[in-house]
Order: sequence, then C-alpha cells, then structure tokens
Amino acid sequence: MLYETAARAAEVLALNVEDLDLEHRRAPVRSKGGAIEWVYWDSGTAHLLPRLLRLPDGTTRTHGPLFLTERRPVPARQPAAGDICPHTGRARLGYDRARVLLDKYAGLDLHQLRHSAATHLGEAEVPLQLIMGKTRHKNPRTAMRYVKPGAEAIAAVTEHLAPPRRRH
Repeated sequence: MLYETAARAAEVLALNVEDLDLEHRRAPVRSKGGAIEWVYWDSGTAHLLPRLLRLPDGTTRTHGPLFLTERRPVPARQPAAGDICPHTGRARLGYDRARVLLDKYAGLDLHQLRHSAATHLGEAEVPLQLIMGKTRHKNPRTAMRYVKPGAEAIAAVTEHLAPPRRRH
C-alpha cells in the first residue's frame, strides 16, 4: 500500500478500516499540513486488503485501525481507545514497529517505498506535475529530489541526442 499510494508511512498507518473506499481504491489521509487529501492504490493493494480485514471466524472487520500489531497491548501500555481494534483487541501498528518489521522481513525502509514509487514514475516518463500529484508534494523542487532516473532511463534518453540517421 505504501508503494502504490506513494503516501507517507505515518499517513497510511493512521488509516482506519472505515476510511477505505474499496470500490474506488482510495482513502482520505491527513497530510503534513493538516489538510485531508486522497491516496489511491491499484490491484496489488486491492488484492491484499480483504485478507488484512478478514477475521479468524471468516467475517470482515468493519471499523478500527487498518494495520494492527501482532499482540494485544499490555495494561501498562494501553493505547487510546481509537487505536484498538474493537474486533480483535489488538492495537494500531506504530511507525517504529512497522519500520522494524519491514526491515526484518523485506529488508526495506518505510520511506524507501515512497521514494521508489516516485522514482519509478519518473523512469516511466510520467510528468513531474503528475508525480507531485501522486506524492502530494507542493513544491517541484521537493518532488524532484525523489525522481532520480536509473541508468537505463538515462541511456534511453541519450538516443534523443544522437544525430539524425540518413535515409538512403
């Protein structure tokens, strides 16, 4: 979901099940400035979300935090009521724990997924304005730092500098 939405990890981790618009593959997030903006995902996330929402008895979670820790919180570390799943009693997955799990199981950094999404869009020659829209950056200079085309993209653009071919 982080890769497909190109959203900030904190925004995605703050999502609740009831926030999801599964039909339109989108969800509202609170951006850094406090505004409500939409993030969009594609088939990879759409395929995995039903598994994430399924309960052991076969029913589906309808509200509460989207991403959950593996265990129930201990009484000494009781999170806010809104951060506990009413179906399972498990707490919302926090940034630090998500970072540790992603590194352990995938060898990735949470922010690296956002960076990779923007870079892959740049390599696909998506215009900067659309990359800014996807990543929700307001300043082109900020978005440009994420768009670092790889060697293949640079080699491909070099063809445009070649002299015109003769036609005989």
